[in-house]
Amino acid sequence: MTPTFTFGDEVRVTRAIRNDGTMPGYTRGQLLVRRGSTGFVREWGVFLQDQIIYQIHFLDGDIMVGCRAQELIPAGQPWDAGMLQFGDPVTALQPLSVNGAVVVSAGAMGQIEATDQGHDGNSYTVTFSGRWFHVPASALRLAEEIA
Repeated sequence: MTPTFTFGDEVRVTRAIRNDGTMPGYTRGQLLVRRGSTGFVREWGVFLQDQIIYQIHFLDGDIMVGCRAQELIPAGQPWDAGMLQFGDPVTALQPLSVNGAVVVSAGAMGQIEATDQGHDGNSYTVTFSGRWFHVPASALRLAEEIA
């Protein structure tokens, strides 16, 4: 086993990192680091004799999290996977309609259920009031960005 990254390398996580129960002070399943966030390799070690786990320090949240190599890319590598991820609260920026009838008003709150949909990965599956919709990214904003 040869490590892909070394001490001080800046890396980006390619998926959301949630607490698997090993982070004290956080509830199980709680979001620790948003995908696309960058951090620095502090050290690495071997888990179960066949996986290298990197300790990454994410400066934005001042948190250190263990990540597997397949969850990381070099920070300088191109990244365009959209800002939203599963479970994110979102706000509709415009009314959404089905067969000409408005079913979701502008400003309505929803939740991302699936990401990177569509030909260019530019739309999401979102629930609004218990109904699922396929919505273009341009019609959504992360709810905390609006507040």
